[in-house]
Amino acid sequence: MTDEDSSAEDDSCPRSRTRPSGVVRSVDLDISITAPDWGDSVNDICARAESAVSAVLAHVGVDGAVEVSVLLTDDAEQRTLNRDHRGKDSSTNVLSFPVGFVPPEGPRPLGDISLALETVVREAGEQGKSVADHVSHLLVHGTLHLLGYDHADEVEAEEMESLEREVLAGLGIPDPYAGADPVIDGEPLSGVGAVG
Repeated sequence: MTDEDSSAEDDSCPRSRTRPSGVVRSVDLDISITAPDWGDSVNDICARAESAVSAVLAHVGVDGAVEVSVLLTDDAEQRTLNRDHRGKDSSTNVLSFPVGFVPPEGPRPLGDISLALETVVREAGEQGKSVADHVSHLLVHGTLHLLGYDHADEVEAEEMESLEREVLAGLGIPDPYAGADPVIDGEPLSGVGAVG
């Protein structure tokens, strides 16, 4: 997802370069919005995305320059991505695509994160949380996937969910796993240790 990929229908946020004080880190965050209702669903979606991604990188200690692309799309496009890349012909809340190649010089590309508007809004309502908090959770989750974290087994799920809770607490967002069965990557998670 680059600036050149943007179409007339693509409403993108200004490119963000975050440099937290006292840390040698820069985040080049490219946010593309292909579903225009994202702005109506979450106030200042670009700032929220930057905050969530930067919080993960700071929490796990990623230093240096990195690049992350975020696609804010709709269920139809997400379904196509999910079908083409995961073999699942359905929409899902979040997809992460880690980069396999790291150039020898320059910023380290981490990959792409894609969120589907209708699924995210529906899940937030079902789980009794704000759409904004759910978006932050999914961006934290997606960024952790870009960094190699997963939830394919009980140990991995526990580690990843713990990191998510810690990062979200730092952002002032309640524990998304408390008292509910959240859905991540299109699969329900029934507490710590669930695979999805």
